Amino acid sequence: MGRGHPERPDRVRAIDQALDESHFRELLRIVAPKAGREEALRVHRESYLSALEKASPSEGFIPLDADTAMNPRTLDAAYFAAGGALAAVAAVMEKRAENAFVVARPPGHHAGVATPMGFCFLNNIAIAARDAIAAHGAQRVAIVDFDVHHGNGTQEVFWADPNVLFCSTHQAPFYPGTGWRNETGEHGTIVNAPLPAGADGEVFSEALREVVLPRVKAFKPDLLLISAGFDAHRDDPLGGLRLEEQDYFEATQRLMEMAETCCEGRVVSLLEGGYDLAALARSVAAHVAALQGA
Repeated sequence: MGRGHPERPDRVRAIDQALDESHFRELLRIVAPKAGREEALRVHRESYLSALEKASPSEGFIPLDADTAMNPRTLDAAYFAAGGALAAVAAVMEKRAENAFVVARPPGHHAGVATPMGFCFLNNIAIAARDAIAAHGAQRVAIVDFDVHHGNGTQEVFWADPNVLFCSTHQAPFYPGTGWRNETGEHGTIVNAPLPAGADGEVFSEALREVVLPRVKAFKPDLLLISAGFDAHRDDPLGGLRLEEQDYFEATQRLMEMAETCCEGRVVSLLEGGYDLAALARSVAAHVAALQGA
């Protein structure tokens, strides 16, 4: 997105290096295919996709808002990120993998039905949830988002959808200014657990244990999706929470245990934020180790 922007290619390079360690060598690795317009239209308006195509520059960068810019390859990257989410859902729902983690950028959870925002263009996790229902026979999908920023785009997409549960822990008050407890959706399927600035792993764990997991259990989803943002780490420059790698490991373990109870262990996790490269790499390694059952 331009020189000095925190959402940069080095994020994926740092993760690739972390997942090149010997104990990750046996992971099944799939190159993301490109999502089609049809899959994106399950979430986004036709006019919005056309506007993104029209806005895409032939060279250089163009700003869409104060934080979000496009270059000539941005839109392709966004469709490949969404395609990675679709491939992961297919692998898990078709029992070719027990669970999956999608290392892709740009992230997606701030993208609304017709709005790019917060480094996001297509809402990858929303596209994945709709695909699980439309193409893989899921009746209900639960999404748990632990990025430091509230997934306002995902909340918007599923505000009136009784078949998708959206649960979020995030710093508040903070960008993007949404995610309060009284935001519950038309069917009570929006669950927000805002955390104050400076909250540590103990506070996060309590919110997960007391607020999020009971709602996931009661919803009985056929698939659990995770918006895995690692910018709640204490070293992250864009957040104000104080999580550490062990907190992500333990949270992932709890989510996997819940998935075993609710949906035969089916979990797909998608990368969202995380902008300190060293903290991101360590946190992703902890997250994937927990997915492996380490």
